[in-house]
Amino acid sequence: MGASPARRRSRAGGRAAATGGALLVLAGFAAAPAQAAGYRYWSFWESDGGRPWTYATQGPATARPADGDAIGFRFAVSNGTEDTSLPSAAPDFTAICGDTAPEDGSKRIAVVVDFGGPQDAPSGEGPPEEPVRVGCARVREDATGAEALAAVVKPLRYDGSAMLCGIAGYPARGCGEQVAEDATAPVAPSAPAPSNASEGTGGGPSFGVLAGGAAVLLLGGAAVWKARRRG
Repeated sequence: MGASPARRRSRAGGRAAATGGALLVLAGFAAAPAQAAGYRYWSFWESDGGRPWTYATQGPATARPADGDAIGFRFAVSNGTEDTSLPSAAPDFTAICGDTAPEDGSKRIAVVVDFGGPQDAPSGEGPPEEPVRVGCARVREDATGAEALAAVVKPLRYDGSAMLCGIAGYPARGCGEQVAEDATAPVAPSAPAPSNASEGTGGGPSFGVLAGGAAVLLLGGAAVWKARRRG
């Protein structure tokens, strides 16, 4: 015999509740981004011909700015490219490189290095007394952004995967660690850190990872409903 209308309504209600609950979990994951954790790293910025800073789409090791461009580096804690702090100095090529005359076979790149504030510093360290450094790099015509940076500020520290970890000795240790919400204590990574901070990538768990977890809960809710139906 078929189930009574009341039982059918009960089953439909249970299925809707399980599905709705899982969808709420999915919505919760989507609405709760990486605020619980971020990454502390050197971000890379570009300015083409005096335009405002834009987050770089490639790393300084491959980017080849043109004569008259500016590149910027900012040390900060960030959850991704949208909330990464901009370099606090403007990409003013004229102000930075105005006294450097052009020469054949070379190009001039304005370089801005922002060491961030105390809130961005790793435990036990602090930014240099000079929080922002600027300089005009005269480099060969095919030079990369990394070469322009090295012409202005040294030493540079990289890790084994060519991730930019330190500029002018800051920070002395670490490289792109995930940090707790208060940006003071490192935590074990639950998602990939910036694959290469010098490649202009942000950090924090991706929506795909979070949505995947919610999808598992959704499937689990459907399985519970089916088991109850069989019972």
